[in-house]
Amino acid sequence: MKTNKRTPFRAPGGAVEAPAGGRPRRGAGRNQPLPAGRAPDAGDDLPDAAEAAPKPAPRRQGKPQTGRANRGNIGRNGKPLIEAKPERLQKILAQAGVGSRREMEEWIAAGKVSVNGEVATLGQSVIPTDKVKVGGRLINIRFTGAGARAPRVLMYHKPEGEIVSRDDPDGRPSVFAALPRMRGGRWIAVGRLDFNTSGLLLFTTSGELANKLMHPSSELVREYAVRVLGELTDEAQQQLLKGVELEDGPANFSSLTDAGGEGANKWYRVSLFEGRNREVRRMFEAVGCTVSRLIRVRYGPFVLPPQLKRGRCHELEEAEVKALMRELGAPKAAPKP
Repeated sequence: MKTNKRTPFRAPGGAVEAPAGGRPRRGAGRNQPLPAGRAPDAGDDLPDAAEAAPKPAPRRQGKPQTGRANRGNIGRNGKPLIEAKPERLQKILAQAGVGSRREMEEWIAAGKVSVNGEVATLGQSVIPTDKVKVGGRLINIRFTGAGARAPRVLMYHKPEGEIVSRDDPDGRPSVFAALPRMRGGRWIAVGRLDFNTSGLLLFTTSGELANKLMHPSSELVREYAVRVLGELTDEAQQQLLKGVELEDGPANFSSLTDAGGEGANKWYRVSLFEGRNREVRRMFEAVGCTVSRLIRVRYGPFVLPPQLKRGRCHELEEAEVKALMRELGAPKAAPKP
C-alpha cells in the first residue's frame, strides 16, 4: 500500500514551516526556535537548558549604537552602508517624509527637534549614525548616495468628495485614508485637488522630491479635462490662452482644445504650468462659463492610467523613481537662439 508522505516546506535558512492545515510532524525542525510570542507546550521538542540559553556574545568596544528607526543607513558593524556627507537637518527630515523643508525649519526653531538627546539648532548638520527625534519620536533618517534607496511615489485616482488634508474641521473623507500605511514616515501630497475635483494626485515619502515636483522651476505641465456649462466662444478661448486677470494675478492656459460634447455640456482639454487654488475654475468663470466637472489627467511625466479606478493607487517601481529624480536633477536645456 502506497503512503502519501507530505514534505514540509523548507524556508530559506533551513527553518521548517508547517504544511497547510496543520503543524509539522514531531521531530521535524527539532531544536528550532519557537515562533515569537508563543509559549512552549507539551508537544514541543525543546533543547536542553544549557543549549536553550546560550551566552550572549561580548559586545565590541566602541561600536556605535543606533536606534531601530535609523538602521536604514547602518550596517551590522555600526558603519554607514553608504558614503554620506553631513547634510542639513531640515533637508534630511524633509527627505524622510516628516514634512516640507520650510516646516522643518519652523519645528527646529521651535525646539521640537533633537539630535542625540540635545535640542537641535537651525543650520545644524547630521550624519547617518545620529539619533534624530521629532516631538520625542525617533525618525528614520535616510541619506542620498550610491547605496541609498529611492523614496516611494504613488499615483492616486482621487474621486470627488475627498479632501487633500489630514485634519478637516467638517470631518470630510480624506485622501490619506485610502493610502497604504507605513512606519517611520508619512505620505506627502504633491500639490492639491479641490474637494469637487477628481483625477491624478501624486504622493511621495520625500519632502525634498515633493518640493521639486511642485516648484515652478521644474516646469511640469498640469493637464485637465474640463466640462463647461455655457458657450465658450472663440473670443473667450483666445482670451484664456492670452491671459485673464484673477484676484491673485494674471493666468493663462498653455493649450486649450475642444474635446467634444453635446448640448449645454461641452468638454475641453486645457493645460498650464502652475497650480494655484481653484485656478482652472476661476479662469473659466472670468470669461462667463461655469465648470461642472474637472478631472486632472496629467502631472508632468505622469498620466492617469485608464485602468486605475477611482479611489485606488499605483506605486512606482524604485527604478522609475530613480529615473524621475535624475530627470528632475538634470539642468534645463538652454533655449535655442
